[in-house]
Amino acid sequence: MDLLSFEQLRLVIVVYLSALMPLILIPILHRQKLIPSWVLRFYGAMFVVCALGWELWFNYGLVAGDSVSVRRVDILNQMIPLHINGLLNSLADAGTICCGGLLLVWLLMGRGDSVYREWNWRVFSLLMVIFIGQNIFVEMFLYHDQLADGKHLSWAPLSPLGIWFDPVLFQFNDRSIRLSSQLPWLILTPLLYLGLIRFLPQSKSSQSVTNQ
Repeated sequence: MDLLSFEQLRLVIVVYLSALMPLILIPILHRQKLIPSWVLRFYGAMFVVCALGWELWFNYGLVAGDSVSVRRVDILNQMIPLHINGLLNSLADAGTICCGGLLLVWLLMGRGDSVYREWNWRVFSLLMVIFIGQNIFVEMFLYHDQLADGKHLSWAPLSPLGIWFDPVLFQFNDRSIRLSSQLPWLILTPLLYLGLIRFLPQSKSSQSVTNQ
């Protein structure tokens, strides 16, 4: 087996840690009642949404796209096999990004009980900046080889324009950020926020956002 370069090793470590740490920590924190009871359900729901919304489509290149095994080098295909890659990415999206993003915004907003119970443009803007910002960072510094020019992402329910309308949004150091890879988070952010407002208990006498 070829040796991993530093960038490839970094990618492998980030993928596994970002996927598996929340998978271990969130159930433990839930059992010890250190997080609200809804977080575990939210984590599970976001895993399903991210997996079916785009990750599995991008992973296998299901509709007019290239599978991840075509878009990356062989050594990475050995370290992160095709059939678990999409699941790992979905776990990372749900745990590290979605749950982590909610926690960060809650802290920035002063740990208020109403942060995710009523619409607030500042909260929405912070969530959008965090979700889109992390996605751009990941694409620029971790997945840039997999998203290079000539490598196509599949159509997906949360990336509905597919390869048929996929302009380059901007370039940096010869690395391109395209519309198709940003659409899932652009679409998911308002859906996620509205979903929390709709389904979290509205009464202050019910469980607090911050306490069981």
